[in-house]
Amino acid sequence: MITRLTPQDASFYRLESSSNPIHIGSLAIVRTTEPGAEAEPVLDYDRLLDLVEARLSLVPRYRRKVREIPFALGRPVWVEDSQFDITYHIRRSALPTPGTDEQLHELVARLSSRPLDQSRPLWEMYLIEGLSEGRCAIFTKTHSALVDGNTALEIGHVILDTGPSPRELADDAWHAPREPNEVELLVGALTHLAAQPREALDVFRNASGRAFGVIGAAGRAMDSVVGAVRAATTGAPDSPLNARTSRNRRFDVMRTDLEDYRKIRKRFDCSINDVILAVVTGALRNWLLSRGEALTESTTLRAVVPMSVYVEGTASDRLEPTSEVSSFLIDLPVGEPNPVMRLSHIAHATEANGRQHRGVKARTLVHLAGFAPASLHAMSVRAASTFAEHTFNLVITNAPGPQTPMFIGGARMLEMYPVSPLLRNQASSIGITSYDGHVFYGLNADRDAMADIGVLAASVRDSMEEMLGACV
Repeated sequence: MITRLTPQDASFYRLESSSNPIHIGSLAIVRTTEPGAEAEPVLDYDRLLDLVEARLSLVPRYRRKVREIPFALGRPVWVEDSQFDITYHIRRSALPTPGTDEQLHELVARLSSRPLDQSRPLWEMYLIEGLSEGRCAIFTKTHSALVDGNTALEIGHVILDTGPSPRELADDAWHAPREPNEVELLVGALTHLAAQPREALDVFRNASGRAFGVIGAAGRAMDSVVGAVRAATTGAPDSPLNARTSRNRRFDVMRTDLEDYRKIRKRFDCSINDVILAVVTGALRNWLLSRGEALTESTTLRAVVPMSVYVEGTASDRLEPTSEVSSFLIDLPVGEPNPVMRLSHIAHATEANGRQHRGVKARTLVHLAGFAPASLHAMSVRAASTFAEHTFNLVITNAPGPQTPMFIGGARMLEMYPVSPLLRNQASSIGITSYDGHVFYGLNADRDAMADIGVLAASVRDSMEEMLGACV
Protein backbone atom coordinates (compact mmCIF):
# COMPACT_ATOMS: atom_id res chain seq x y z
CA MET A 1 0.00 0.00 0.00
CA ILE A 2 1.35 3.43 -0.98
CA THR A 3 0.16 6.52 0.90
CA ARG A 4 1.47 10.05 0.40
CA LEU A 5 2.71 11.86 3.50
CA THR A 6 0.48 14.72 4.52
CA PRO A 7 2.05 18.20 4.36
CA GLN A 8 2.57 18.19 8.14
CA ASP A 9 4.00 14.65 8.12
CA ALA A 10 6.38 15.73 5.37
CA SER A 11 7.41 18.81 7.35
CA PHE A 12 8.29 16.69 10.39
CA TYR A 13 10.13 14.19 8.23
CA ARG A 14 12.27 16.99 6.81
CA LEU A 15 13.01 18.43 10.24
CA GLU A 16 14.85 15.28 11.29
CA SER A 17 18.63 15.55 11.13
CA SER A 18 21.67 14.07 12.84
CA SER A 19 21.72 17.05 15.20
CA ASN A 20 17.97 17.39 15.66
CA PRO A 21 16.14 14.12 16.44
CA ILE A 22 12.37 14.59 16.07
CA HIS A 23 10.94 11.50 17.72
CA ILE A 24 8.44 10.99 20.50
CA GLY A 25 9.70 8.84 23.34
CA SER A 26 7.87 6.87 26.00
CA LEU A 27 9.40 5.15 29.02
CA ALA A 28 7.38 2.50 30.86
CA ILE A 29 8.58 0.79 34.05
CA VAL A 30 7.04 -2.65 34.57
CA ARG A 31 7.21 -5.28 37.30
CA THR A 32 8.44 -8.58 35.86
CA THR A 33 9.06 -10.47 39.12
CA GLU A 34 8.39 -9.81 42.78
CA PRO A 35 11.49 -8.57 44.63
CA GLY A 36 13.50 -11.54 45.91
CA ALA A 37 11.39 -14.08 44.02
CA GLU A 38 13.08 -16.86 42.04
CA ALA A 39 10.25 -17.22 39.50
CA GLU A 40 10.73 -16.70 35.80
CA PRO A 41 10.02 -13.12 34.73
CA VAL A 42 6.51 -12.48 33.40
CA LEU A 43 7.95 -10.49 30.49
CA ASP A 44 11.17 -11.13 28.61
CA TYR A 45 12.53 -10.25 25.18
CA ASP A 46 10.92 -13.17 23.33
CA ARG A 47 7.51 -12.50 24.90
CA LEU A 48 7.74 -8.80 24.05
CA LEU A 49 8.73 -9.66 20.48
CA ASP A 50 5.72 -11.98 20.12
CA LEU A 51 3.37 -9.42 21.69
CA VAL A 52 4.39 -6.57 19.40
CA GLU A 53 4.38 -8.76 16.30
CA ALA A 54 0.85 -9.91 17.10
CA ARG A 55 -0.35 -6.31 17.51
CA LEU A 56 1.32 -4.66 14.49
CA SER A 57 -1.82 -5.09 12.40
CA LEU A 58 -3.40 -2.43 14.65
CA VAL A 59 -0.68 0.09 13.74
CA PRO A 60 0.08 -0.71 10.10
CA ARG A 61 2.39 2.30 9.62
CA TYR A 62 4.90 0.57 11.88
CA ARG A 63 5.67 -1.77 8.95
CA ARG A 64 5.99 1.09 6.45
CA LYS A 65 8.99 3.20 5.55
CA VAL A 66 9.33 6.52 3.78
CA ARG A 67 10.41 6.65 0.16
CA GLU A 68 11.43 9.83 -1.64
CA ILE A 69 9.97 10.72 -5.03
CA PRO A 70 12.62 11.00 -7.78
CA PHE A 71 13.63 14.60 -8.55
CA ALA A 72 11.63 15.73 -5.47
CA LEU A 73 8.44 15.82 -7.59
CA GLY A 74 6.03 15.60 -4.70
CA ARG A 75 5.81 14.65 -1.08
CA PRO A 76 7.44 11.36 0.01
CA VAL A 77 5.23 8.29 0.40
CA TRP A 78 4.69 5.53 2.93
CA VAL A 79 5.39 2.09 1.41
CA GLU A 80 5.36 -1.39 2.94
CA ASP A 81 8.89 -2.45 3.89
CA SER A 82 9.54 -5.62 1.92
CA GLN A 83 12.53 -6.38 4.17
CA PHE A 84 10.73 -5.67 7.45
CA ASP A 85 12.65 -7.22 10.35
CA ILE A 86 10.99 -6.85 13.70
CA THR A 87 14.17 -7.86 15.56
CA TYR A 88 15.85 -4.75 14.12
CA HIS A 89 13.20 -2.53 15.71
CA ILE A 90 12.81 -4.33 19.05
CA ARG A 91 16.12 -4.38 20.83
CA ARG A 92 17.48 -5.69 24.08
CA SER A 93 19.63 -3.78 26.52
CA ALA A 94 20.63 -4.23 30.14
CA LEU A 95 21.93 -2.26 33.09
CA PRO A 96 24.57 -3.67 35.44
CA THR A 97 22.49 -5.52 38.04
CA PRO A 98 21.01 -4.11 40.19
CA GLY A 99 20.51 -1.13 37.90
CA THR A 100 19.56 2.20 39.40
CA ASP A 101 17.01 4.70 38.12
CA GLU A 102 19.83 7.17 37.46
CA GLN A 103 21.58 4.64 35.19
CA LEU A 104 18.28 4.05 33.39
CA HIS A 105 17.78 7.79 32.79
CA GLU A 106 21.31 8.11 31.40
CA LEU A 107 20.66 5.21 29.01
CA VAL A 108 17.37 6.76 27.88
CA ALA A 109 19.18 10.06 27.24
CA ARG A 110 21.75 8.31 25.05
CA LEU A 111 19.10 6.36 23.14
CA SER A 112 17.12 9.57 22.63
CA SER A 113 20.19 11.23 21.14
CA ARG A 114 20.33 8.83 18.19
CA PRO A 115 18.30 9.67 15.09
CA LEU A 116 16.13 6.93 13.63
CA ASP A 117 17.25 5.03 10.53
CA GLN A 118 15.32 6.65 7.67
CA SER A 119 15.85 3.63 5.39
CA ARG A 120 13.53 1.59 7.65
CA PRO A 121 10.20 2.10 9.43
CA LEU A 122 10.69 5.04 11.78
CA TRP A 123 10.52 3.46 15.24
CA GLU A 124 12.52 1.50 17.80
CA MET A 125 11.67 -0.25 21.06
CA TYR A 126 14.12 -1.28 23.77
CA LEU A 127 13.59 -3.82 26.53
CA ILE A 128 15.95 -2.65 29.28
CA GLU A 129 16.65 -5.37 31.82
CA GLY A 130 18.59 -5.39 35.07
CA LEU A 131 16.61 -2.78 37.00
CA SER A 132 16.45 -3.28 40.75
CA GLU A 133 13.43 -4.67 42.62
CA GLY A 134 12.27 -7.06 39.91
CA ARG A 135 11.60 -4.34 37.33
CA CYS A 136 12.46 -3.74 33.71
CA ALA A 137 11.85 -0.79 31.41
CA ILE A 138 10.44 -0.47 27.91
CA PHE A 139 11.62 2.58 26.01
CA THR A 140 9.93 3.35 22.69
CA LYS A 141 10.80 6.09 20.25
CA THR A 142 8.69 6.89 17.21
CA HIS A 143 9.24 9.57 14.59
CA SER A 144 6.83 12.49 14.90
CA ALA A 145 5.92 12.09 11.22
CA LEU A 146 4.53 8.63 11.90
CA VAL A 147 1.96 9.37 14.62
CA ASP A 148 -0.91 11.76 13.96
CA GLY A 149 -3.20 10.49 16.76
CA ASN A 150 -6.13 9.87 14.44
CA THR A 151 -5.39 7.55 11.54
CA ALA A 152 -1.99 6.52 12.93
CA LEU A 153 -1.49 5.83 16.64
CA GLU A 154 1.59 5.27 18.77
CA ILE A 155 2.49 1.65 19.45
CA GLY A 156 1.86 2.07 23.18
CA HIS A 157 -1.86 1.95 22.39
CA VAL A 158 -1.68 -1.62 21.19
CA ILE A 159 0.76 -3.32 23.57
CA LEU A 160 -1.10 -2.22 26.72
CA ASP A 161 -3.89 -4.34 28.20
CA THR A 162 -6.34 -3.63 31.00
CA GLY A 163 -5.61 -6.99 32.68
CA PRO A 164 -2.72 -9.41 33.19
CA SER A 165 -4.00 -11.73 30.44
CA PRO A 166 -3.14 -10.27 27.02
CA ARG A 167 -6.19 -9.96 24.80
CA GLU A 168 -6.39 -12.27 21.82
CA LEU A 169 -6.41 -10.89 18.29
CA ALA A 170 -7.11 -12.49 14.93
CA ASP A 171 -4.06 -13.85 13.15
CA ASP A 172 -2.18 -11.23 11.17
CA ALA A 173 -2.18 -12.17 7.48
CA TRP A 174 0.49 -9.60 6.51
CA HIS A 175 3.04 -10.65 3.90
CA ALA A 176 5.98 -8.62 2.69
CA PRO A 177 4.93 -7.08 -0.64
CA ARG A 178 7.09 -5.98 -3.53
CA GLU A 179 8.21 -2.39 -3.12
CA PRO A 180 7.51 0.09 -5.93
CA ASN A 181 10.47 0.98 -8.10
CA GLU A 182 11.60 4.52 -8.93
CA VAL A 183 9.60 4.67 -12.15
CA GLU A 184 6.39 3.63 -10.40
CA LEU A 185 6.93 6.25 -7.70
CA LEU A 186 7.53 8.91 -10.32
CA VAL A 187 4.44 7.98 -12.34
CA GLY A 188 2.32 8.01 -9.19
CA ALA A 189 3.63 11.45 -8.21
CA LEU A 190 2.99 12.91 -11.67
CA THR A 191 -0.54 11.49 -11.67
CA HIS A 192 -1.15 13.09 -8.27
CA LEU A 193 0.25 16.46 -9.42
CA ALA A 194 -1.91 16.39 -12.53
CA ALA A 195 -4.94 16.42 -10.26
CA GLN A 196 -3.44 19.11 -7.97
CA PRO A 197 -2.29 21.99 -10.24
CA ARG A 198 -1.54 24.40 -7.41
CA GLU A 199 0.64 21.86 -5.66
CA ALA A 200 2.29 21.03 -9.01
CA LEU A 201 3.21 24.67 -9.48
CA ASP A 202 4.91 24.74 -6.08
CA VAL A 203 6.83 21.56 -6.81
CA PHE A 204 8.14 22.64 -10.18
CA ARG A 205 8.99 26.11 -8.93
CA ASN A 206 11.27 24.70 -6.26
CA ALA A 207 12.47 21.44 -7.80
CA SER A 208 15.75 22.97 -8.99
CA GLY A 209 16.77 24.13 -5.53
CA ARG A 210 17.43 22.45 -2.24
CA ALA A 211 13.97 23.33 -0.93
CA PHE A 212 11.42 20.57 -0.86
CA GLY A 213 8.64 22.05 -2.97
CA VAL A 214 5.64 20.84 -1.07
CA ILE A 215 6.92 22.09 2.25
CA GLY A 216 5.89 25.49 0.90
CA ALA A 217 2.36 24.20 0.60
CA ALA A 218 2.53 22.86 4.13
CA GLY A 219 3.82 26.20 5.38
CA ARG A 220 1.04 28.12 3.67
CA ALA A 221 -1.51 25.79 5.22
CA MET A 222 -0.26 27.03 8.59
CA ASP A 223 0.43 30.63 7.59
CA SER A 224 -2.89 32.00 8.79
CA VAL A 225 -2.40 30.36 12.18
CA VAL A 226 1.25 31.25 12.69
CA GLY A 227 0.76 34.73 11.25
CA ALA A 228 -2.04 35.40 13.71
CA VAL A 229 0.21 34.31 16.58
CA ARG A 230 3.04 36.56 15.36
CA ALA A 231 0.68 39.49 15.11
CA ALA A 232 -0.92 38.88 18.49
CA THR A 233 2.22 38.23 20.53
CA THR A 234 5.58 39.78 21.16
CA GLY A 235 8.77 37.77 21.28
CA ALA A 236 9.32 35.45 24.20
CA PRO A 237 11.32 36.76 27.18
CA ASP A 238 15.07 36.13 27.18
CA SER A 239 15.75 32.87 28.96
CA PRO A 240 18.46 30.20 29.37
CA LEU A 241 15.78 27.80 28.09
CA ASN A 242 16.45 29.14 24.60
CA ALA A 243 19.86 28.16 23.30
CA ARG A 244 21.54 26.43 20.40
CA THR A 245 21.23 22.71 20.95
CA SER A 246 23.09 19.58 19.92
CA ARG A 247 21.86 16.03 19.35
CA ASN A 248 22.98 14.98 22.84
CA ARG A 249 20.40 14.76 25.60
CA ARG A 250 19.89 14.50 29.34
CA PHE A 251 16.79 12.97 30.86
CA ASP A 252 15.33 13.09 34.35
CA VAL A 253 11.98 12.34 35.95
CA MET A 254 9.80 13.14 38.92
CA ARG A 255 6.82 11.20 40.30
CA THR A 256 4.10 12.94 42.31
CA ASP A 257 0.70 11.90 43.71
CA LEU A 258 -2.46 12.81 41.80
CA GLU A 259 -4.35 13.16 45.08
CA ASP A 260 -2.19 16.16 46.00
CA TYR A 261 -3.31 17.95 42.84
CA ARG A 262 -6.92 17.18 43.67
CA LYS A 263 -6.50 18.67 47.14
CA ILE A 264 -5.15 21.88 45.65
CA ARG A 265 -7.85 21.96 42.99
CA LYS A 266 -10.57 21.61 45.62
CA ARG A 267 -9.03 24.23 47.88
CA PHE A 268 -8.65 26.90 45.19
CA ASP A 269 -11.52 25.99 42.84
CA CYS A 270 -9.45 25.55 39.69
CA SER A 271 -8.58 22.71 37.33
CA ILE A 272 -5.97 19.99 37.72
CA ASN A 273 -4.32 21.33 34.58
CA ASP A 274 -4.00 24.71 36.30
CA VAL A 275 -2.39 23.10 39.34
CA ILE A 276 0.08 21.20 37.17
CA LEU A 277 1.11 24.40 35.41
CA ALA A 278 1.46 26.18 38.74
CA VAL A 279 3.72 23.41 40.03
CA VAL A 280 5.83 23.63 36.85
CA THR A 281 6.01 27.42 37.23
CA GLY A 282 7.25 27.12 40.80
CA ALA A 283 9.83 24.55 39.70
CA LEU A 284 11.08 26.82 36.91
CA ARG A 285 11.28 29.72 39.37
CA ASN A 286 13.44 27.71 41.78
CA TRP A 287 15.63 26.50 38.91
CA LEU A 288 16.18 30.04 37.65
CA LEU A 289 17.08 31.22 41.15
CA SER A 290 19.57 28.35 41.47
CA ARG A 291 21.28 29.74 38.37
CA GLY A 292 21.49 33.21 39.87
CA GLU A 293 18.98 34.70 37.43
CA ALA A 294 17.61 38.08 38.49
CA LEU A 295 13.83 37.82 38.90
CA THR A 296 11.29 40.55 39.50
CA GLU A 297 7.61 40.08 40.27
CA SER A 298 6.82 40.73 36.60
CA THR A 299 9.28 38.14 35.21
CA THR A 300 7.59 35.51 33.07
CA LEU A 301 8.44 32.58 30.84
CA ARG A 302 6.21 31.88 27.85
CA ALA A 303 5.18 28.28 27.28
CA VAL A 304 3.33 26.52 24.50
CA VAL A 305 0.80 24.41 26.36
CA PRO A 306 -0.97 21.82 24.21
CA MET A 307 -3.80 20.55 26.42
CA SER A 308 -4.89 16.94 26.12
CA VAL A 309 -8.19 15.44 24.99
CA TYR A 310 -8.96 14.45 28.59
CA VAL A 311 -10.23 16.84 31.24
CA GLU A 312 -11.27 16.29 34.81
CA GLY A 313 -15.02 15.85 35.30
CA THR A 314 -16.84 18.48 37.30
CA ALA A 315 -19.02 16.06 39.21
CA SER A 316 -16.32 13.54 40.16
CA ASP A 317 -12.61 12.86 40.12
CA ARG A 318 -12.83 10.89 36.87
CA LEU A 319 -10.87 11.98 33.84
CA GLU A 320 -13.32 12.28 30.98
CA PRO A 321 -12.65 12.54 27.23
CA THR A 322 -13.38 15.43 24.93
CA SER A 323 -12.65 15.35 21.21
CA GLU A 324 -9.54 17.42 20.58
CA VAL A 325 -6.10 18.59 21.64
CA SER A 326 -6.02 22.35 22.07
CA SER A 327 -2.92 24.52 22.17
CA PHE A 328 -2.14 28.04 23.33
CA LEU A 329 0.62 30.32 24.60
CA ILE A 330 0.66 31.15 28.29
CA ASP A 331 2.93 33.40 30.36
CA LEU A 332 4.13 31.56 33.46
CA PRO A 333 4.65 34.02 36.36
CA VAL A 334 8.04 32.71 37.52
CA GLY A 335 8.82 36.05 39.20
CA GLU A 336 5.83 35.81 41.55
CA PRO A 337 7.03 34.55 44.98
CA ASN A 338 3.55 33.65 46.27
CA PRO A 339 2.41 30.16 45.07
CA VAL A 340 -1.28 31.05 45.43
CA MET A 341 -0.86 34.12 43.26
CA ARG A 342 0.99 32.05 40.68
CA LEU A 343 -1.93 29.65 40.56
CA SER A 344 -4.43 32.51 40.31
CA HIS A 345 -2.57 34.09 37.37
CA ILE A 346 -2.44 30.75 35.56
CA ALA A 347 -6.11 29.93 36.20
CA HIS A 348 -7.19 33.27 34.71
CA ALA A 349 -4.87 32.85 31.73
CA THR A 350 -6.04 29.31 30.90
CA GLU A 351 -9.68 30.36 31.23
CA ALA A 352 -9.13 33.21 28.77
CA ASN A 353 -7.16 31.03 26.37
CA GLY A 354 -9.74 28.27 26.59
CA ARG A 355 -12.23 30.53 24.86
CA GLN A 356 -9.97 31.04 21.87
CA HIS A 357 -7.86 27.89 21.64
CA ARG A 358 -7.25 26.03 18.43
CA GLY A 359 -7.81 22.33 18.44
CA VAL A 360 -6.42 19.20 16.86
CA LYS A 361 -9.06 16.52 16.43
CA ALA A 362 -8.47 13.21 18.17
CA ARG A 363 -11.71 11.30 17.81
CA THR A 364 -9.97 7.97 17.36
CA LEU A 365 -8.18 8.28 20.69
CA VAL A 366 -11.11 8.92 22.97
CA HIS A 367 -12.89 5.71 22.04
CA LEU A 368 -9.96 3.40 22.77
CA ALA A 369 -9.95 1.15 25.80
CA GLY A 370 -6.56 0.81 27.47
CA PHE A 371 -5.65 4.28 26.32
CA ALA A 372 -1.96 5.20 26.41
CA PRO A 373 -1.01 8.89 26.31
CA ALA A 374 2.00 8.71 23.97
CA SER A 375 -0.15 9.51 20.92
CA LEU A 376 -1.44 12.61 22.69
CA HIS A 377 2.10 13.78 23.36
CA ALA A 378 2.86 13.30 19.66
CA MET A 379 -0.18 15.39 18.77
CA SER A 380 0.85 18.00 21.32
CA VAL A 381 4.26 18.40 19.70
CA ARG A 382 2.53 18.84 16.34
CA ALA A 383 0.29 21.53 17.82
CA ALA A 384 3.29 23.27 19.41
CA SER A 385 5.20 23.27 16.12
CA THR A 386 2.62 25.61 14.55
CA PHE A 387 3.82 28.48 16.76
CA ALA A 388 6.59 30.77 15.58
CA GLU A 389 9.91 29.86 17.20
CA HIS A 390 10.57 33.27 18.73
CA THR A 391 7.22 33.40 20.54
CA PHE A 392 7.87 30.85 23.30
CA ASN A 393 10.53 29.59 25.70
CA LEU A 394 9.53 25.96 26.16
CA VAL A 395 6.86 23.34 25.45
CA ILE A 396 4.87 21.68 28.22
CA THR A 397 2.76 18.71 27.12
CA ASN A 398 0.15 17.23 29.44
CA ALA A 399 -1.61 13.98 28.53
CA PRO A 400 -3.59 12.24 31.27
CA GLY A 401 -3.64 8.47 31.04
CA PRO A 402 -5.74 5.69 32.59
CA GLN A 403 -6.27 5.71 36.34
CA THR A 404 -6.39 1.92 36.66
CA PRO A 405 -3.44 -0.48 36.39
CA MET A 406 -2.32 -1.42 32.88
CA PHE A 407 -0.25 -4.42 31.77
CA ILE A 408 2.27 -5.18 29.04
CA GLY A 409 2.46 -8.88 28.20
CA GLY A 410 1.11 -9.72 31.67
CA ALA A 411 3.61 -7.48 33.50
CA ARG A 412 2.06 -4.63 35.48
CA MET A 413 3.11 -1.16 34.42
CA LEU A 414 4.24 0.84 37.44
CA GLU A 415 5.25 4.15 35.88
CA MET A 416 5.08 5.90 32.49
CA TYR A 417 7.13 8.91 31.46
CA PRO A 418 6.90 10.89 28.22
CA VAL A 419 10.12 11.84 26.44
CA SER A 420 9.17 14.77 24.21
CA PRO A 421 11.56 16.06 21.52
CA LEU A 422 13.24 19.44 21.63
CA LEU A 423 12.04 21.91 19.04
CA ARG A 424 14.53 24.27 17.42
CA ASN A 425 16.56 26.28 19.96
CA GLN A 426 14.61 24.78 22.87
CA ALA A 427 16.96 23.56 25.60
CA SER A 428 14.29 21.55 27.41
CA SER A 429 10.82 20.08 27.05
CA ILE A 430 8.55 18.93 29.87
CA GLY A 431 6.16 16.04 29.31
CA ILE A 432 3.55 15.19 31.94
CA THR A 433 1.37 12.10 32.21
CA SER A 434 -1.03 10.99 34.93
CA TYR A 435 -1.50 7.26 35.47
CA ASP A 436 -2.90 5.05 38.22
CA GLY A 437 -2.99 7.74 40.91
CA HIS A 438 0.29 9.46 40.07
CA VAL A 439 1.50 12.33 37.92
CA PHE A 440 4.75 11.56 36.09
CA TYR A 441 7.12 14.24 34.77
CA GLY A 442 9.59 13.44 31.99
CA LEU A 443 12.21 16.17 31.50
CA ASN A 444 14.17 15.97 28.26
CA ALA A 445 17.00 18.45 27.79
CA ASP A 446 20.05 19.36 25.77
CA ARG A 447 23.13 17.85 27.40
CA ASP A 448 25.23 21.02 27.35
CA ALA A 449 22.64 23.76 27.76
CA MET A 450 20.83 21.99 30.62
CA ALA A 451 23.52 20.17 32.59
CA ASP A 452 21.47 20.98 35.72
CA ILE A 453 18.26 19.25 34.59
CA GLY A 454 18.34 17.32 37.87
CA VAL A 455 17.87 20.60 39.74
CA LEU A 456 14.71 21.30 37.73
CA ALA A 457 13.41 17.79 38.40
CA ALA A 458 13.95 18.14 42.16
CA SER A 459 12.34 21.58 42.03
CA VAL A 460 9.07 19.95 40.89
CA ARG A 461 8.85 18.19 44.24
CA ASP A 462 9.75 21.37 46.14
CA SER A 463 7.15 23.35 44.22
CA MET A 464 4.47 20.78 45.01
CA GLU A 465 5.32 20.92 48.72
CA GLU A 466 5.06 24.71 48.58
CA MET A 467 1.63 24.50 46.95
CA LEU A 468 0.42 21.97 49.54
CA GLY A 469 1.68 24.22 52.31
CA ALA A 470 -0.47 27.03 50.91
CA CYS A 471 -3.57 24.81 51.29
CA VAL A 472 -3.31 24.80 55.09
